Amino acid sequence: MDAMRLIEASRCALARSQEPAAIVAEVWQSQALAQAIGSRLAVAGPPELRGEALGLSELSGRGCAVLSPPQQPGPEEIRAAGLTEIGDAHDTLLGLGALLGEVGIALVTVAMGADGEGMYWQCMEAIDAADESRDRVLEMLRRLARSGGGANSGGGALDRGRGDWVTEGRSPSC
Repeated sequence: MDAMRLIEASRCALARSQEPAAIVAEVWQSQALAQAIGSRLAVAGPPELRGEALGLSELSGRGCAVLSPPQQPGPEEIRAAGLTEIGDAHDTLLGLGALLGEVGIALVTVAMGADGEGMYWQCMEAIDAADESRDRVLEMLRRLARSGGGANSGGGALDRGRGDWVTEGRSPSC
């Protein structure tokens, strides 16, 4: 499945999640997808993105490692395992940036309602990883724009704030 479809599926699943355990599970899925996209771009993406893409993969992997979903998904349940192609790097990075912004917001919600310190600190570390991952995405968009491979000046809505497509008139079609 192409990256944009997986990103949209992740955004929809995260938006539908209500309970903290479901949110944490979807955040884990989203971080795994960011890791897979970063790995793919590091190996076969535009040369100007490869270093940042490797960093994205490492940071997103850290985001997965700090979270303890109530039930670890089996290999067939990991959405990122279905990644077959990146497609347009610019569009994929815009979508991934939006997803990572939503991940951070969802984690703040879980952290605010956490019953114990353990979950609170897991959320804080995962927020940090998502934020750093999003920073890598923004840098890759800037590099694409400088090299002429991007459609705009490097992020549009992502540079202005939260980074979700709703403010740009594009929301996921869940």
